[in-house]
Amino acid sequence: MKYFTGLTLSLAALACQAQSYCASDGQPAPAALVERFINADCASCWGDVRTPKPGRGELALDWIVPVARGDEAVLSAAASRDSLARLETLRRQIPASADTLTTRSRPAGQRLRVSHGLPFNGYLGTSIELKPARGGPWNAWLLLVETIPAGSEGTPVERNLVRNALQVEWDARQPGTKELYEARPMAIPEGARPERLRVVGWVESADGLLAAIAASRCKPERKQP
Repeated sequence: MKYFTGLTLSLAALACQAQSYCASDGQPAPAALVERFINADCASCWGDVRTPKPGRGELALDWIVPVARGDEAVLSAAASRDSLARLETLRRQIPASADTLTTRSRPAGQRLRVSHGLPFNGYLGTSIELKPARGGPWNAWLLLVETIPAGSEGTPVERNLVRNALQVEWDARQPGTKELYEARPMAIPEGARPERLRVVGWVESADGLLAAIAASRCKPERKQP
């Protein structure tokens, strides 16, 4: 049964991408990630006017970190356990309130591409691809984020709220490897607005150095004549 379920979701993802998709094609690669972590029990952190903003060419990501109080935490509805994995990778602790880390990219001459299709039965078909493939091992991250405008839903700054995440280990040291690619359907969490979703991805080395960052952007729909 699991096999058929996975096959159905994969076909749904491909169908979405065949109809319409949003990709990082033609977009300037962000020069750095500004990762803002918020303790799910810090009500004031979400609306804090002192929230660090990304600089020119930087991309901000917002992680809501679950805590021991679980569903009783004020921001628990938007909390993601993927944030715990990210904090572990960064070797940082769960913040008592909020914490921000900026990591600059060190391009290695490779092109990273991310894309996603249309929502389908609560899922979004997504993909991440690295070309030309060389070196590694790489740790690839692909995030489903919801872009919330400044002044909306109580936030004074624009936020790219992490709604789902995928981690993939890649190694291109084998002869003949030309590209590294992964496609997955990602679940859209309850409460997320599909029209505000997009994907962000990056690859980093075992010691945490960022080699490439990419973010999708949807092209305006063509009006029917």
